[in-house]
Amino acid sequence: MNIEQFRDYCLHKKAVTEHFPFDEHTLVFKVAGKMFALASLKKWEEGDAFINLKCDPDYALELRESYASIQPGYHMHKQQWNSVYLHNNDLPPQLITSLIDHSHEMVIKGMTKKLRDSLKD
Repeated sequence: MNIEQFRDYCLHKKAVTEHFPFDEHTLVFKVAGKMFALASLKKWEEGDAFINLKCDPDYALELRESYASIQPGYHMHKQQWNSVYLHNNDLPPQLITSLIDHSHEMVIKGMTKKLRDSLKD
């Protein structure tokens, strides 16, 4: 997955917006104003591509034990966020999109019922 594919995949989801709230290098995707994915464009350009994704804490541990490319979230809450490193290409593309979907769903799950219902496809 390259940065354009990552961006397109995230923006394809309902109510998703992109932002640069921290600096001009950190691309953040939010659903209804809540962050679910981010990436350092500078790191991508340097060949150290990774994305930070929200994750269920138990699933996060399972993923980290199974894949060397999935580590505790860089500059994030380590229990709830993973950094998914893409430069080794050892992760199946379907897993990466599945993890983006999971992150998106985790954020929506924490919203009010009314807001969750408004985000259903």
